[in-house]
Amino acid sequence: MLTIAAYIGAAIAEIAGCFAFWMWLRLDKPAWWAIPGLASLALFAFLLTLVDSAAAGRAFAAYGGVYIAASLVWLWLVERVPPDRWDLIGAGVCLLGSVIILAAPRTLL
Repeated sequence: MLTIAAYIGAAIAEIAGCFAFWMWLRLDKPAWWAIPGLASLALFAFLLTLVDSAAAGRAFAAYGGVYIAASLVWLWLVERVPPDRWDLIGAGVCLLGSVIILAAPRTLL
């Protein structure tokens, strides 16, 4: 349960941090937008360390699917652009990949 919460929190923090930079650099908002953006990106990095995984790369790989799905939620709720069926199918495939990575039985070689 902590892993799911960490992934969701990390996705929100990463997207919000990147969006702050987007606002500054692409939408001509003041440079101070970078300050909460940097704080949010630091929170994102911290939250990923809470994921229950013996290997950082595996935790990051599984996070990718959660990030994709969360980005589409952001697209819909914040940017007011509804995802289309291809967005939803793609996100579903990615989330399935995340589950496979996290839930697969591991054996030592």
